[in-house]
Amino acid sequence: MAQAATQGSAQHRAHAGLDRPGTDPAQARPAWDMGVAQRGRLRVRTLTASRWLVIAGEVVILVLARTVLDLDAPYLLCFGLVGLAAWINLLTGVASPAQRMTGDLEATVQLGFDIVQIGGLVYLTGGAGNPFLVMLIGPVVLAAATLPLRAVAPLGGLAIAIALALAFLAWPEPWRPATGGGASLGYRLSASAAATVGVVLIAGYVRQAAEDAARMALALDVTQTVLAREQRLSALGALAAAAAHELGTPLATISIVAKEMSREAPTQEVKEDAALLIAQAERCREILRRLAETPDTQDEVHERMSLLQLVHEVIEPHADTKDVRVEAIVTGAPGVKAPDIWRMPEVMHAMTSFVENAVDFATSEVLVTARFDAQTISVEVRDDGPGFAPEVLSKLGEPYVTTRPGAEGSRSGHIGMGLGFFISKTLLERTGAVVKFQNARPRGAVVSARWPRARIEVRQS
Repeated sequence: MAQAATQGSAQHRAHAGLDRPGTDPAQARPAWDMGVAQRGRLRVRTLTASRWLVIAGEVVILVLARTVLDLDAPYLLCFGLVGLAAWINLLTGVASPAQRMTGDLEATVQLGFDIVQIGGLVYLTGGAGNPFLVMLIGPVVLAAATLPLRAVAPLGGLAIAIALALAFLAWPEPWRPATGGGASLGYRLSASAAATVGVVLIAGYVRQAAEDAARMALALDVTQTVLAREQRLSALGALAAAAAHELGTPLATISIVAKEMSREAPTQEVKEDAALLIAQAERCREILRRLAETPDTQDEVHERMSLLQLVHEVIEPHADTKDVRVEAIVTGAPGVKAPDIWRMPEVMHAMTSFVENAVDFATSEVLVTARFDAQTISVEVRDDGPGFAPEVLSKLGEPYVTTRPGAEGSRSGHIGMGLGFFISKTLLERTGAVVKFQNARPRGAVVSARWPRARIEVRQS
C-alpha cells in the first residue's frame, strides 16, 4: 500500500532549524564559542585537596629517604619547602570558602607556585637525575583540565623551563656517596626531555578530553531545554483546547445578553457599547476556535496519530520555500496494517529539524518517506543537494561538527555547527530509534530513523 501527500498550503515555518542562530532560546547564547563552552573553573577545594596530596607524598618520600634508605640530602631545606607549601595551602583553605571558584589569574598563580615548589624540591634532591622530576606534570595537567589556554600555556612553559634547567643546575644526588657517582649529563638531558614531552602530551590529552566532555555536557543541556520546550508546547495545546471548551458557554451568554442590551438600549452610547461587547465576544470565540484546532494531547484519541499525519505535520512548515518541492510518502509491506503511533514531541521536533536542514540545502526536491512492516517503522528524509562532506559524515551526530560543505551556499546562508543534528539524534534515540546519516546516489543526503514497532506504535485494546 502507498499513500502520497504533497504539501499545498502556505504556512509560517513554525519549527526553526536548530543550526540557525537566533531561532531558539536555547541557541540565543553563543554556546559553541570555546570561551563559553569552558570547563568549570577550579574550585578552592579542588586546589587545596590536590596540593595536600602532593605535600603528603613529598613528606612520605623524604621520610623514607632519610630513615629507610639513609640518603644524604639537605632535609632541612627540603622540609622547609614542604612546610611553605603547607602554610600557603592552609591559608588558602581558611581564607576562602571551599566551594568558591578561583579566578583564572588566581589559579594560575597558585599552580605556578606548585610547579616552582616541586621544581625546588627536585633541585635539592638531584635535579633531572631524580625520577620524581615527573611530578612537574601534575599542576599543568590540572590547569589543562580546568583553565583556559591563556593560563595553561605559561604554566606549561614554566614546567618545561624548570625541567630543562634541572638538567644542568642541581644539588648532588642524595645517593651519590653510596653509588660513587651521579647521573651523566646525557641521562639528565634525557630525563628533562621526557618530562617536557610528558607535560605537552599528557596535558594535551587531558585538555582535549575535558573540552569534549564540556561540549557534550553543554549539548545535552541544550537537548533537555529543547525537549522541555516541546513538552510545554504540547501542554499549552491541551490547555488551549480545554479553555475553548470551558469558555464557550459563558461567551455565548455574554453575546446573548449584549444583544438584548443593544435592542433595549436607552441611548446611542449604550447601544454602541453593547455592539462592542458583541464584537469582542465574537472575537474571543474565534480565537478559541482556532486554539481548539490543536487537539487535547491528554485525550487518548488525540495522543495518537497515523504515519500520514506525521509526515503531513513534518513537511507542513516548509510549504512556503521557493524553488523546492517538499513531498511525503507513506508506504508499507503488503498485507500489513498501517500503524497508529504515539504523538511524541521528540519525534516531531527532530524530524522537522531534519526536513528544515534538507530544504535548506536541496536543489529542487525533498522527499520524506515513512515505511512500515510487521516489525519496524522508519522515517527517511532525502534531498537532492550536495550531500554530507566525506570528512564529517562519520562524525555526524556529535555536537560540534559542521553538517554540510559550502554552507554559505545554503538558502539561509548559515554555517551550522551540528548542534541541531546532535539534539535531534539524541531526542530520537531516547524514543528507541536507530538514526543513520548517509549520502544518496548520485547526490543528496539521507537521514533516517528506524524504530521497533513496539516502541512507538499504539496497540489496539
